[in-house]
Amino acid sequence: MEQVQINKSEKFIALQKAIKRLGDLEQTQRAHDSLLEYAKVQMPGYMSPSHIKLLASKLEAVERGAMRCFRNTGQSCNAPTRMLVEKSIYNKTIDKVKEVAAKVKVDLASKKGGHIGPVVSKTQFEKIQTLIQKGIDEGAKLVAGGTGKPKGLEKGYFVKPTAFADVNNNMEIARTEIFGPVLSIIPFETEEEAISIANDTPYGLLNFIQTQDQKKANRVARKLRSGMVDINGAGLAADAPFGGYKHSGIGREAGVLGLEEFLEVKAVGGWNEN
Repeated sequence: MEQVQINKSEKFIALQKAIKRLGDLEQTQRAHDSLLEYAKVQMPGYMSPSHIKLLASKLEAVERGAMRCFRNTGQSCNAPTRMLVEKSIYNKTIDKVKEVAAKVKVDLASKKGGHIGPVVSKTQFEKIQTLIQKGIDEGAKLVAGGTGKPKGLEKGYFVKPTAFADVNNNMEIARTEIFGPVLSIIPFETEEEAISIANDTPYGLLNFIQTQDQKKANRVARKLRSGMVDINGAGLAADAPFGGYKHSGIGREAGVLGLEEFLEVKAVGGWNEN
């Protein structure tokens, strides 16, 4: 069976063409199963490096955004790993992120307290270390953390809370879901530039907007290509549909749309109650 590239709006058309080419029941079933497997993996909406927008925002939002990235050791599908910052508050933002990263404690998961633990496996640890080094090699400015383990935690897969400044969207750390406590800070000048950077990603689960201008927040939220948008830390309702755009998923969880995922549509011709 020919491998089928399934992407964006063409995914179902591509599958339909592939089925027509196959020509026998066994191979058609294999194509069908491939799509089902794809749907099962993607529907929850994981694999999304989310973003935070700081549009003329207070610096308190910087701490909230950085902690969202570092919390759970960065192992969250909706962790905002790219922080887009207006140039007018860019340097102050970097200083604040340094301060936040320095306060984040790393320790054993078995201990009580407000600290972060290790990442899930050796494989994940090595991936994160490789990407941190990649960020350094590509010219991003390391402002907190870095490669290696935190002092005193040589045994285990512990990662330093890490932050890069002067990141651009061509760097791998800005385009890859690191799934670790690694934050990329990207400057912008205009609202249009911020939207362009935010949407320039294969993922689209959740965006965060931080601004004191509600009209601006609403305007930007409409233009962001993601399944969810959180304005000023308001959060989403428990019954809001959860899911993403692009590589971040097919379908939704929760709410009416989540229930509809369990339904199938039937069309009947000639129905007559008489």
